Amino acid sequence: MTDFFASWAHNFNFWLAIGFLGQAIFASRFIVQWWFSERAKRVVVPTIFWWLSLAGGLVLTVYAIQKRDLVFTLGQFSGLFIYSRNLWLLHTSKRREVVTD
Repeated sequence: MTDFFASWAHNFNFWLAIGFLGQAIFASRFIVQWWFSERAKRVVVPTIFWWLSLAGGLVLTVYAIQKRDLVFTLGQFSGLFIYSRNLWLLHTSKRREVVTD
């Protein structure tokens, strides 16, 4: 087990740090969603969930491109459309609420 971590420490570089950052941002969206849901005592998907998805997905897409991993790149890249679309739907629905009120 020591050799496993020693190889990581030896190979740690800028891109590995970017990958960890992207993963941390992407994973934090679940903690945020859980926190909002606990406060509301019901399932809530706050807008920040989609912003964290977009930011984490973007960083991970760049990381996957740098690693030249086609599966990882396509998987992360395709999610960017969904996150962007959900943010756009939230934006337009809030505008409609303001106009109709």
